[in-house]
Amino acid sequence: MERPGKFEHHQYIGDKRTQVVYDIDAIGPEDEHLIAELMEAETFICFAPDTLPEARNRCYKLFSKQRASA
Repeated sequence: MERPGKFEHHQYIGDKRTQVVYDIDAIGPEDEHLIAELMEAETFICFAPDTLPEARNRCYKLFSKQRASA
């Protein structure tokens, strides 16, 4: 998936509503609608540094399909 314009330099994007973090580089085509919906709802967050440990530090959990493949 191509990274959204606001997040062209970020790999991990979180959803504030569900406390789920998505790895944009690993999201499958069948789940791209989740990112589009997240951008439309404007309930996203990015992390600094842009790492999964930082997202976990803020109590975000990796998207379940990505967790299963990791």
